Amino acid sequence: MKRNFILSFFAILFFLSGSSNLLSAQGIEFYQGSWEDALLKAAQEDKIIFVDAYAEWCGPCKRMAREVFPQEEVGAFFNRHFINMKIDMEKGMGLEFRKKYPVSAFPTLFFIGPDGEVVQKAKGAQQVDGLIKLGQTALSQADNLEEYQAQYEEGKRDPAFLYRYVKALNNAGESSLRVANEYFDTEPDLSAELNLKFLFEAVTEADSKLFNMMAERREAISAIVGKQAVADQLRRACEATVQKALKYDSEMLLEEAISKGNDYLGDEAEAFELEAQLAFYQSRGQADDYRKAAKKYAKKCIDKDPEALATLAKDMSEAFKNDDKVMSEAQDIAESAASQTTKYQHVLIYSNILLQNGDRTAALEAANRALEMATADSPLAVRAVEHYIKQIQ
Repeated sequence: MKRNFILSFFAILFFLSGSSNLLSAQGIEFYQGSWEDALLKAAQEDKIIFVDAYAEWCGPCKRMAREVFPQEEVGAFFNRHFINMKIDMEKGMGLEFRKKYPVSAFPTLFFIGPDGEVVQKAKGAQQVDGLIKLGQTALSQADNLEEYQAQYEEGKRDPAFLYRYVKALNNAGESSLRVANEYFDTEPDLSAELNLKFLFEAVTEADSKLFNMMAERREAISAIVGKQAVADQLRRACEATVQKALKYDSEMLLEEAISKGNDYLGDEAEAFELEAQLAFYQSRGQADDYRKAAKKYAKKCIDKDPEALATLAKDMSEAFKNDDKVMSEAQDIAESAASQTTKYQHVLIYSNILLQNGDRTAALEAANRALEMATADSPLAVRAVEHYIKQIQ
């Protein structure tokens, strides 16, 4: 089989065509309510509001919307820590917003507290790492982590303080388990609202007694923070334990994460289990187990989603490019994506996998189909596909 084709070409292609969100569908979720409602929501959830203050004509604004906001790591960070809003500064609520929060360049990125005060502001478009660092800085400025650490070392232990300290530690990406476990070992009143909020914030991993305590009280906690917030927290905790399983190569941790997922993730449980297995088998190099999980995932969870199918096929072709069985399965999954799609990128993934598998004739046929589809996208997309075709002819 020929598998030496330069896969990095696709990264260039997605950049040129403005479709880099193909492989990262779970980006930032933007709140659609009014500014007043966003402030109320921020107060209720004790969060900062992130505002992308943009203009429709602004090129850097469009680039961030296309290439940065859809990225999975950006979405995971911002959806957890902020209420996110996009506000057009030249119409609607933007006209009123900029009276209080002046804007002299686009985009301007605001981090605003529930009290309406600006925590941090930055002008200009950001890349993924830069945007996440801005968010981390905003959280640290709002949370006063160093002050909390000093007070904790001095012996401060009242519940409200510990709750804020644990939240600040979590926002900074530091472990809060020691502080949280110390408090909940005192067996506080778990019918009290503050303690339920504290428990919600303290759950960061599924392999902990805190997770079990929260799961048992999820209805009461949902009444305070909302059902979706609880569901998201439970899933994040399960995902964190999967990451530990990968880090320590622990099948026991993987099984615990999956077991907790089956108990508490509802309709998402099966997809979570298979995604966890895919990550684990890939990290171990278990090609056959990976192939079986991928086949099951494609059939049971994403069979009508061409974008997810194309992403899976591409991941397979990169993870086990030298395994005939995996590559054969990747080809079948990519073909399913290509047969359902309206996007030329999905067809190009199929073409590339055909080429890797040694079928140049079929790869060219798929590439020419992609070229026809690219004409509806942009001249840049057409040129990129034409370049690809020249490479494989």
